[in-house]
Amino acid sequence: MTDNLDNTIPTPSCGGADLGQVKDHFELFHTEPYQDLFEYKRQFEGAHSRETVEEIAEWTKGWEYREKNFSREALTVNPAKACQPLGALFVAAGFEDTLPYSHGSQGCVAYFRSHLTRNYKEPFQAVSSSMTEDAAVFGGLNNLKQGLENSYTLYKPKMIALCTTCMAEVIGDDIGAYITTAKNEGHIPEDLPVPAAHTPSFVGSHITGYDNMLKSILNTLTKDQKAEATNGKFNFNLGFDPYIGNIRELKRILGLFGIDYTVLSDNSDTFDSPNTGEFKMYNGLTTLAAAADSINAEGTVFFQKYTTPKTQEYIVKEWGQKTYNFRPFGIKGTDEFLMALSAITGKPIPLELQQERGRAVDALTDSQAWIHGKRVALYGDPDHVLGLIQFLLEMGAEPTHIVVTNSNDDFEAEARELLTNSPYGQNGTVWGGKDLWHLRSLMFTEPVDLLIGNSYGKYLWRDTGTPLVRIGYPIFDRHHMHRYATFGYQGAINQFNWIVNTILDELDRNTIVPAKTDISFDLIR
Repeated sequence: MTDNLDNTIPTPSCGGADLGQVKDHFELFHTEPYQDLFEYKRQFEGAHSRETVEEIAEWTKGWEYREKNFSREALTVNPAKACQPLGALFVAAGFEDTLPYSHGSQGCVAYFRSHLTRNYKEPFQAVSSSMTEDAAVFGGLNNLKQGLENSYTLYKPKMIALCTTCMAEVIGDDIGAYITTAKNEGHIPEDLPVPAAHTPSFVGSHITGYDNMLKSILNTLTKDQKAEATNGKFNFNLGFDPYIGNIRELKRILGLFGIDYTVLSDNSDTFDSPNTGEFKMYNGLTTLAAAADSINAEGTVFFQKYTTPKTQEYIVKEWGQKTYNFRPFGIKGTDEFLMALSAITGKPIPLELQQERGRAVDALTDSQAWIHGKRVALYGDPDHVLGLIQFLLEMGAEPTHIVVTNSNDDFEAEARELLTNSPYGQNGTVWGGKDLWHLRSLMFTEPVDLLIGNSYGKYLWRDTGTPLVRIGYPIFDRHHMHRYATFGYQGAINQFNWIVNTILDELDRNTIVPAKTDISFDLIR
């Protein structure tokens, strides 16, 4: 370790010749004064020598370290998942005039708001009980009563969707009783819908929270709404799908079919609202009336069955309604969805969609040779990963390392069957419950050609040099990705475009040295 030999603190200059010359941080921290300051700081960090750091870093790339890495049990490093309340707030934001409410500390809701805001570049409204030390000891009843009253008085919501956090769950707050008390004491109106979901962050993940909240919202709104006859509609739910373009693409497809529908949680305007110069507090597009009437639909279609198991079980058992599961990603998945939609509704597949299919097949034919045979590592949520596996296989790519932190046995069995049934999936391995540090070991010991995942994959790209295709949630370091569809034939073209052009970008970078590698630096690819 370094020794503290110098007590003279370097001080970066803010005046003199540089006065008024504001530098971007990309440039500023590489200037000599800051570099001197960073070097001085190492003395107080007990930092190892750079040679030692490089030696250990190199060791972590081998099989010996991989075995140690995969033997750890009590430590998780960079899991490919988020906390339950994130999913609960996400789904609540899709309903009309609904205020997402986090029963916990201010820091919890601030984290979830910032997480969503950073991905969508949109302000996200949510409130909390602002619990502190006294509530942790004596319970959060008073915080919740006051919080509900303030929220209703200030923001005038038609519904408050309440989820819990770790603090409330550890101390055992009875939120159902608390909400009843708040209504009985007049803090909020008796008829104000306040669906509540238990969403502790120390179990499950964001998709668990999504499921718990969606079930609670539907249970609350559909109470005593069952009619003798169906309403002729179909319900659709996309699950924790970060691509706003998918909701709009779904509605376009249903419009072409002429199907009467209700999207259960339409948050497309919440996370992509128009800038009209006027502030609008709520942008959820699923009306409470439509959600209440969803109990009378002909059936409910889900696109993420591993995200919504409790909700689907509730709909089947309590509503007596049929549920359907599809994964309309890529050509095959979209074909299956549209053909089933036609069979269920008795409506023919519109000509416009048939033509879109032809364009998508043409696009894949044009560029498929660049993807065929490429070994791919990928990670994400179960349903998201299954859609990607299916799409990669139909392009002739080889899904090799598949990491799903929030995995389950049924998902893993389905993923393995998908891989086994394709000649391109024979070398694929599903790593359930593992994290991105495990994936790092896999990528060093068994290298791949491509990595697909969210922004956290950029650290794997930096370490391993494997080109990264950003698909998933969150994507913090690129803009506007959420506006595109990954769903349907249009979505197949989008995803194919991202994948093939990442490969071509990497090819250009690898053939860029004049008179050395640029013999293959081609203008036409």
